[in-house]
This record gives sequence, structure tokens and C-alpha cells, in this order.
Amino acid sequence: MFKKILIANRGEIAVRIIRACRDLGISPVAVFSEADREALHVRLADEAYEIGTAPSVESYLRIERIMDVARRSGAEAIHPGYGFLAENADFAQTVVEAGLTFIGPSSEAMQLMGMKTSARRVATLAGVPVVPGTTEPLSSLDEAREVAAEFGYPVMLKASAGGGGKGMRLVLTEEELQSAFETAQSEAAAAFGNSEVYLEKAIERPRHIEIQIFADNHGNFVHLGERECSIQRRHQKVIEECPSPINDATLRERMGAAAVSAARAVNYTGAGTVEFLVADATREFYFLEMNTRLQVEHPVTELVTGIDLVREQINVAAGLPLSFRQEDVVWRGHAIECRVYAENPENNFLPSPGRITHLRVPAGPGVRDDGGIEAGAEVSIYYDPMISKLAAWGRTRIEAIDRLRRALDEYTVGGIKTTLPFFREIVRDAEFIEGRLDTGFISRFFERRDAALSAKPLADQPDETETKRCDMATIAVALDYVLAQKQASTNHQSREQEQSQWRLAGRAALHNSRT
Repeated sequence: MFKKILIANRGEIAVRIIRACRDLGISPVAVFSEADREALHVRLADEAYEIGTAPSVESYLRIERIMDVARRSGAEAIHPGYGFLAENADFAQTVVEAGLTFIGPSSEAMQLMGMKTSARRVATLAGVPVVPGTTEPLSSLDEAREVAAEFGYPVMLKASAGGGGKGMRLVLTEEELQSAFETAQSEAAAAFGNSEVYLEKAIERPRHIEIQIFADNHGNFVHLGERECSIQRRHQKVIEECPSPINDATLRERMGAAAVSAARAVNYTGAGTVEFLVADATREFYFLEMNTRLQVEHPVTELVTGIDLVREQINVAAGLPLSFRQEDVVWRGHAIECRVYAENPENNFLPSPGRITHLRVPAGPGVRDDGGIEAGAEVSIYYDPMISKLAAWGRTRIEAIDRLRRALDEYTVGGIKTTLPFFREIVRDAEFIEGRLDTGFISRFFERRDAALSAKPLADQPDETETKRCDMATIAVALDYVLAQKQASTNHQSREQEQSQWRLAGRAALHNSRT
């Protein structure tokens, strides 16, 4: 087993990996940018090294600086987490050539499955159903027109080199194709340094369901079931659950076998996720892509299977066989996760950076919060604005929803806007409760909500005067809090006195809002 691991990441995933290292008696080493000097992952690690200024291209994406830290710290392995360099085949190869262990698949497997077009070829050869489309990047707009006419509209244009909704465009008619093609290429070049795009037939109202796979260096390949990831904004997931509301043992077995076949085809090792689009009506599934890393939403799989995926990653990288076989995997209960972002759902989910003035994290039976931030921390404009991942487990899906409602109601983040109010509405929405999900869920949710609001009698709609009064009450709380903090700093008052001032200011503002 390794004695020391360098974590080439930040935020909640760095904290998650640090905790897995502690469980295994491994010394964790952190890296940080100037903006993250006081971050939680920096303070939890045994050692921490600055690697540059705030922009990720000057810090977390600088391979040579991370390798320098690995050398200086004496780390034997590097865990990339997800994002940044996690799916960078050149980084994986550099780590190996330096005599260290990369905690993830080989650079060869990463190259094959990291490019969408080559991954589609691999899946086809492995006998995995693939969405009809091109297996090579499009060479021109004219070729795009020919292929689209062959498959019939609607079609999807997608970046060959990446995901996360960047370089992706739904094209409904031929008239839209040129603009969509040029925009997709531009976005792909900006996001991934590669402007290549490919085209596939669009599946209407699909579910996005992925299969968690795991493999070791001893020939063992297993799957840990599915995650439903259909609730997305800008093609990025915001709510995930395990198992899928529509899945059953037969569909899970079929999808699991397909995912394992794709992994075997590239001699994969470690944790990976094979993503599928599933037709809601027919339950036919099609290969979408493979993520050659740990997924953001891995906690729901851990809660349902009881298997620590990060611990298994480290063990496999150290040369140990998987601690379980396929027949050992049992799915118990249901888990749902919300990605808590510093975003404004009422303004197209635009980021809401700033300082977190107050933070209360929920707890209790069946609740798990994977966070990497604390009260007083700054949500930076330079990085993904995710604050934490809140997950709830229950014996049934309904019990998991009940616990998630309670946890969301307990969760408090002050100073910035977050997606918490949006999630509180979602978990009370009839379509969500009934499991009627697809990738267009969020847009339909807002349409239903707006229609219901406009149908209300005028007397039942929010009063503008009352709204202004509530806004003034909120401002009063903030001003009283700032003044109390300033006074506390001047007089060196105790923490108890500061908390008392905060409570009094809040009560006074609440009284004023009611009078």
C-alpha cells in the first residue's frame, strides 16, 4: 500500500479523497492555488503546496507544477479526482513515466474512451448498442448536411473531445444546422482545444442512465448498477439517484453486461462509468460515452451498495484485487443526490460567487453531505461553483425523498444564492415523485410552475409591497450582522457574544417584517 498520495484536485472531491486516505493510513498531500490558500482540503491534508495563481490554467492544469510537488513531497501515487486533469491521457502517461502510480485507467484506455468518436467505435465492436451517428469527426458542413439528411431530423452535434454539454447542439431542422455546426465547433475548441464534432440521431425525451463499472489488474470486471441522471441543466446533471425509477433486475443485467463489455474491450482498470440514453417508452438503451474516472455522483452508489469506491480505487492502483465479486454486489434501498451549487436558478442558473456568511449542514438518519467548503469561505469565479453534494438514503424511493426534503429544509447557506430553493420545489413536484424523468425535465418543470402561477387569482399572487418589505427585512438582517461583526472585532468580544448579536439582529428584522 502507498504511504503517501498527492491529490491533484480541490474542493469537495479533494476532501473526499483525503478521508479515504485517512481510512487506509495513507498520508494525503494537497495542492492549491492562491485563491484556495485557506480552503478546507488544504487544512485537512498533511502537506499542502501552492502551485500558482487562481485561474486553473495557471495552477490545477499545470502538469509540470503538480509533478514537481509529487517529487518534492515524496508521493508514490497521484489521484486526479474528477475535472481538471482527471481524463487527460498525457497527464496519466507523465505520472507513469515519472515512476509514480496514476490512480485511474491506463493512458491508452483513456485515449480510446475519452474521445467520443473512438469510444463509439469501441462500443460498436464490443456489441454494445450505439445511437445511430458518425464514428469519425465531421470534416465539413456539407458532410454534416448529408449525414443529417440520412438519419433524419432532429439530430445532435457533439464535441468529439469532451462532455458536460460543451460543444453540444440540438438541431431540429436543416435551416438550423449551419449556425449550430459553427457554434458547436467554436465551443468545443474553447473548452477542449479541439474543434472536432460528430453527429448522431437525437432520441426524443430520453433518460440519461449510467452504469458504474470497476476492474482490477487481475482480470476482474464488475458493475455496481445504474444511476438515473436525467435531471440536467445545460446538459449537466444536478440530481442523480440509484437505482433508476424505471429499472428492474432484467434491464440492469443487460445494461451492466453491455458496460462491462465496453470496459473489457479496452482492458480497463479502476473506476469508470458507461453512460447510456434510454428510450423511456421502449426501454431500449444506446451507448453515449464513457467517463474514465470517478463520477461526481458516486455517493448514491456507495449508499445503496455499501462499497467505498474511492477506497477500491486506491486498492486497485496498489495492485490489490477488488474486494468483491459480481455476486457480492447487492442493491439495498434508494439514494438521491442534489448538487448544491452557488447558482441562481431564477436567472438561468448563472453562478453566484461571493463569501458564505453562514452555513448549516443537515444531518440525521440517512443523510450524507460531501462538502469542501465552510462558513467564511469564498466561492470563487475561477472554479466550478459546487458547494457540496447532499444525498439521502431510504429503504424505498419515497422514504429517500422524505429524508431529502427534510435535509434540504435544514440546509442553510448565507451570503450567496444557491440551488437549494430550486431543489426544495423539485422534491415536492408530482412528476419527480412519480419518477417521470427525462433530460427535458427542468424546462417542463419551469413551464408547469409558471403556468400554475399565472393561473392563480391576482389576490393570491405575491404582493409587490410585501415583497419589498421582505427584501428590506433581509437587508436589515445583513446590515445588523455586519455592524455586529465590526463591533465584535473592535471590542474583541467572545464567539458567544457574536452569536447572540446575530440572533438578536435576525429577530429584530423578523419582527419588523411582520409589522
